[in-house]
Amino acid sequence: MTFEAGVPTPEILASDHLLAAWLAETAGRRLLEVRATSGLEGKELKDAGDLAAHELLMELVAEHRPEDGVLSEEGKDSKERLTQDRVWIIDPLDGTREFSEPPRDDWAVHVALWASSNGGELIAGAVAQPALADASLQSTFHTGVAPVVPPSTSARPRIAVSRSRPPAFVEALAEELGAELVPMGSAGVKMMSVVRDISDAYVHAGGQYEWDSAAPVAVAAAAGLFTSRIDGSPLRYNQDDVYLPDVIVCRPELSEQILSFIKRHGVE
Repeated sequence: MTFEAGVPTPEILASDHLLAAWLAETAGRRLLEVRATSGLEGKELKDAGDLAAHELLMELVAEHRPEDGVLSEEGKDSKERLTQDRVWIIDPLDGTREFSEPPRDDWAVHVALWASSNGGELIAGAVAQPALADASLQSTFHTGVAPVVPPSTSARPRIAVSRSRPPAFVEALAEELGAELVPMGSAGVKMMSVVRDISDAYVHAGGQYEWDSAAPVAVAAAAGLFTSRIDGSPLRYNQDDVYLPDVIVCRPELSEQILSFIKRHGVE
């Protein structure tokens, strides 16, 4: 089967925000095709999805933004990006484990754009969750039309955590806040869960890279959520060392409590 990416409209091509969303959605369609038609399972399915989405995104960025640099989880990191004015930061498949376990929908595609203007910032981003089962649900979140975060529907705070055992410091944080833990898959899905009022905070420490958080952080910030590293400092992207191990995304009213807890107790 030959995948047809289609051609973005002039309106999409004129907007980095809309192009980011189109790229994420198109890669998402490719991943759904791999999942449905490859006949693969487990690690083979993970690897096939990662590679298919990566190759497609590299081809599309080269075609539609040929002057820009790219940093992708699945690509070789060319340090040339450090001298470029614009760099796309991409995670072709965030949540490979969940992708390889149909019909799970808690995996995502991340596409963000960093620019050197204003000291170097994320200027566009999109997170696609193409497997969301309910067609009535929004499945792509992007900075072109910033999501509106609804008022919390929960009587107590909710913290998004990994499906496996949450870190001890997050359990202690939840106890202090009177919060409940909400397990789910990929990092992007966790951050978008705050946007979607499925959780109220995502607090992570202990091992991520720029592509894990760039697009979700761009979307969350555009939606008015609080974003930072665990010490409260800004998240910086397109760095020489792409290791960016910690992040907070939360409703603004929770940020001081979370940062205060971490300052007092650490993350061990």
